[in-house]
Amino acid sequence: MTRTIQQLFDLSGKTALVTGGSRGLGLQIAQALGELGATVVISSRKAAELEPAAAQLCAQGLKASWIAADSSKDADVARLAAEAITRLGHIDILVNNAGATWAAPAEEHPVEGWDKVMGVNIRGIFLLTQIIGRDSMLPRKQGCIVNVASIAGLGGNPPFMKTIAYNTSKGACITFTQALAAEWGPRGIRVNAIAPGPFPTKMSAGMFAHVGADKLAASAPLRRTGDDEDMKGVVALFASDAGKHITGQVIAVDGGTSAVIPA
Repeated sequence: MTRTIQQLFDLSGKTALVTGGSRGLGLQIAQALGELGATVVISSRKAAELEPAAAQLCAQGLKASWIAADSSKDADVARLAAEAITRLGHIDILVNNAGATWAAPAEEHPVEGWDKVMGVNIRGIFLLTQIIGRDSMLPRKQGCIVNVASIAGLGGNPPFMKTIAYNTSKGACITFTQALAAEWGPRGIRVNAIAPGPFPTKMSAGMFAHVGADKLAASAPLRRTGDDEDMKGVVALFASDAGKHITGQVIAVDGGTSAVIPA
């Protein structure tokens, strides 16, 4: 029997792990999954930020808990995966949202900054996805992975943006998504990526301060920046059976910014 659209988007009984879930885009994503019925575990480095974030979700009637872990540390990544699987029983949905950035001119960019960004944005994603895939998704021949990339991974920057490590890591995230989708698709796992444009988050605060929210909005065809709802629709599509025939794809959520050809 063909399901209704409401049934296709329903995540009741599903489980999800969202990294970088204590604030910003990660918390918005966790809220969307919870609102659709999933039981969610959020993770980030700081327990002091995770605890109130999870309490906020629970106060809305959602099923949420938290695990503190540093995505730049291999041992923490392994512990996070093991604890999440133990707590939830299995992982249906993995959202790799934890990220780091570092601003410096390319010719002066410190190696430690490069390594930090790559460690969180690519190595951490690879390790967590590998463990969750191997220990939970692949044995069950089902699962959904959503990687949060960036439109910074689709090309270069305006001259004032000096974030070569961040751009490179997000480009790698997109290629990682496509390669893994091709490899794990025959084994029942879907892998997609979201490429956000400007959203007013803690990580993007420097860009908003330098350019100004009004100017950033004016540069997008929709004349706006992202808000507290704009990530919900695309993660709902990728995570649910509404997107069961979609894998290896990247959707930009940027008000059309990435579609504009520079003058």
